[in-house]
Amino acid sequence: MVIFTFRKPLLLTLFLAGFLAAALPRNVMGQNCGCAANLCCSRWGFCGTSEEYCGTGCQQGPCNAPPATNDVSVPDIVTPEFFNGILNQAEASCVGRNFYSRSAFLDALGSYPQFGRIGTEEQSRREIAAFFAHVTHETGHFCYIEEIDGASKDYCDEENTQYPCNPSKGYYGRGPIQLSWNFNYGPAGESIGFDGLGSPETVANDPVISFKTALWYWTNFVQPVMNQGFGATIRAINGALECDGGNPSTVQARIRYFTEYCSQLGVSTGDNLTC
Repeated sequence: MVIFTFRKPLLLTLFLAGFLAAALPRNVMGQNCGCAANLCCSRWGFCGTSEEYCGTGCQQGPCNAPPATNDVSVPDIVTPEFFNGILNQAEASCVGRNFYSRSAFLDALGSYPQFGRIGTEEQSRREIAAFFAHVTHETGHFCYIEEIDGASKDYCDEENTQYPCNPSKGYYGRGPIQLSWNFNYGPAGESIGFDGLGSPETVANDPVISFKTALWYWTNFVQPVMNQGFGATIRAINGALECDGGNPSTVQARIRYFTEYCSQLGVSTGDNLTC
């Protein structure tokens, strides 16, 4: 059974200093967005000077530069055989069979040069295995584009006034990571360049944008915790529903995919697999 997810905003503690351990950040000056000139404006629009404000997702101010990337070629790791080995396990009747493709993934990848390219080659391969393990679980081997029965569920956080819901739209799970909630569609759309609040269905209609939303969510919320082990990535994606005994079977399913893909990519799984 495929478990499709919904996500509340992650705690700012996700942005840990360990993510930047491989490369000491330098400051990059940006325009002020309402904060004092010496303060960073975080992804959520708050002002401060710590890593939570100036690190991943920092909008403006003296934002820290992202960590240096390595020379790993993600396309050389995500070969047609690897990608299609996942896709081909979906039933022929699956809508995703004619939607998801390696070429769409690679087109989207061009906007996220840090994906799979932080740290050593071993770390890169492990991150790629983790990404596709979660994608496999979320979509049923690329079978599903949209959450099953998602339109019947309410994914509107009315308290979020920064990204108000359009009452005629549904913000249920769509795409490889099943992007959900108005507070994710709004900023994802702003970053990628589509109307996330007004046209969330774009994620289910445009395969490149669909993959971009997955990579946007990954590089902002999941990649920063990769150094803590695969279990931390489960928590970053669906922790409240699955971790700490919430749904052990789905946790184990994600781990099985991760273990399988690590083997295919010739890398160890590392420690801390569960959450």
